[in-house]
Amino acid sequence: MIRILGFESSCDETAVSVVAQEENGKLSVLSNVVASQVETHKLYGGVVPEIASRAHTEAISALTYQALEEAGASPADIDAVAVTTHPGLIGALLVAVNFAKSFALSYNIPLYSIDHMRAHIASAFLLPEPPAFPFMAITVSGGHTSLYAVSSPTDYKQIGATRDDAVGEAFDKIGRLLGLFYPAGAAFDALAKEGFCQATGEADPQKAFSLFPKTDFYKDPFFHLPSPALQDGSLDFSFSGLKTAAVNLLHRIDQTGKVFDKAAFAARYTYEAVSAIVKKTEAAFAAYDFPALVLCGGVAANSHLRGALSLLCQKKKKQFFVPPPSLCGDNGAMVAAEGFFAYRYAAPVGSELNASAAD
Repeated sequence: MIRILGFESSCDETAVSVVAQEENGKLSVLSNVVASQVETHKLYGGVVPEIASRAHTEAISALTYQALEEAGASPADIDAVAVTTHPGLIGALLVAVNFAKSFALSYNIPLYSIDHMRAHIASAFLLPEPPAFPFMAITVSGGHTSLYAVSSPTDYKQIGATRDDAVGEAFDKIGRLLGLFYPAGAAFDALAKEGFCQATGEADPQKAFSLFPKTDFYKDPFFHLPSPALQDGSLDFSFSGLKTAAVNLLHRIDQTGKVFDKAAFAARYTYEAVSAIVKKTEAAFAAYDFPALVLCGGVAANSHLRGALSLLCQKKKKQFFVPPPSLCGDNGAMVAAEGFFAYRYAAPVGSELNASAAD
């Protein structure tokens, strides 16, 4: 059995995990502990980098030994240490990077640098039946919306990405205007579900999503919103236009005193965001005829996105893999999972290891 200790502190979650590779080659999560800062940052409507860094510093040591204890392991049992080094908030990243370097040096354990986005994709290998190479992957979060062609454990090619805002940020910013607390993802999901079902009269949310474009509310030109799917032949997105149009529309509603249904508005906004991702994913399948799709990242917990991409994969006869919600947000298990590929294919790093805010 090989055990990897994974560290994650790229944003507002301090996370440590021990993941093991069994004799059959499959990965199993022995422990996965997370110290969330949501309640702290909720006061400010978003992540405050300095506060996040301080919270990581306060939590990481105790969290590490909690993860080891829950895994029934000691430092001597750990075969490798994996830590997210990029991308992310630089001050936050540095906390786990420096702690992981110290831990690895103290116990003479090899250390590996992990890309945050590849770690999200690697979360699919924690599923009971993981994907086989090659496959398509889409990472959706507060900071990223990117498409990847994944040909092998060492060949990840980004083939599409947002050119400005990410889908998670787009939900959070408009959610705040609708009176939803940060992070708005789960509440926005539930509100949109209500809107889809009310507008269509269909109780099943997945069917309601498909029928939504036929409704009077969707066809009302007053509530028109642009698609984030760029029309330039690329696989790229731009969520800033959708977000700006929604902000302006909400201000116009406020100024005119027009009566509107928040749930229907949330459904309209969600439909454009999700449909754009589905459209570009379908185009990616045409360009790269891979047999499977992995959906990952914090916004992968969105029920409408999961449902729409599942239907697309059924239509295209592709396999569809998405981690459970507990592994969609930032966590140490995904870092440890990617750590297994690093342990097998990459050279360990030394005390010169540093963090980087950029991809």
